[in-house]
Amino acid sequence: MKVLIINSSPHPNGNTALAVSELEKTFAAENIECEVMNIGTKVIRGCIACNKCAQLGKCVFDDTVNEAAAKFEAADGLIVATPVYYASANATLIALLDRMFYSSHFDKSMKVGASVAVARRGGCSATFDELNKYFTISGMPVASSYYWNSVHGRLPGEAQYDAEGLFTMRALAKNMGFLMKSISLGKEKFGLPDHGEHPFTHFIREDIKEQ
Repeated sequence: MKVLIINSSPHPNGNTALAVSELEKTFAAENIECEVMNIGTKVIRGCIACNKCAQLGKCVFDDTVNEAAAKFEAADGLIVATPVYYASANATLIALLDRMFYSSHFDKSMKVGASVAVARRGGCSATFDELNKYFTISGMPVASSYYWNSVHGRLPGEAQYDAEGLFTMRALAKNMGFLMKSISLGKEKFGLPDHGEHPFTHFIREDIKEQ
């Protein structure tokens, strides 16, 4: 089993890194391989909707996004961790996720996803909801904990005093490990679900356009 953790904080020793470290230690204890990508200081532009990825099988901008996509494809689970800016994930992470999920064409079904939000005070729940949408549109089960996946701290290192937040991180890693292992066994015995042909609909109907 392997988990990719993407940390979008620009502060390598900040509170988001502390939360990620708690995840790493727990995964190691569960004998699950874990890789952390720190993207907080990377220059990652947003998607320009050029659709070149349909031809290339990857984003036309060959940067950290394509590197992350390859690691994501090889992993059984993905955790995205971010500091909270204005009740949202930071722009670097959103740019990466928009492009990575849109441009990568490998099957993400039953890879396990989870998000972690770190804030001084508020905005964690909104950020948590925002990030989980990338997983639920991709057929990815979302790992849960015993609270929403948030850790609190303002100054660097203050998150170490958030006992419940750190407990939430440990429980998340254990639950995610169990879920990944269970899915692996289920794939062996039952295979992946067959959903049939996917109809794509929208609000502009061809018969109306022709009138």
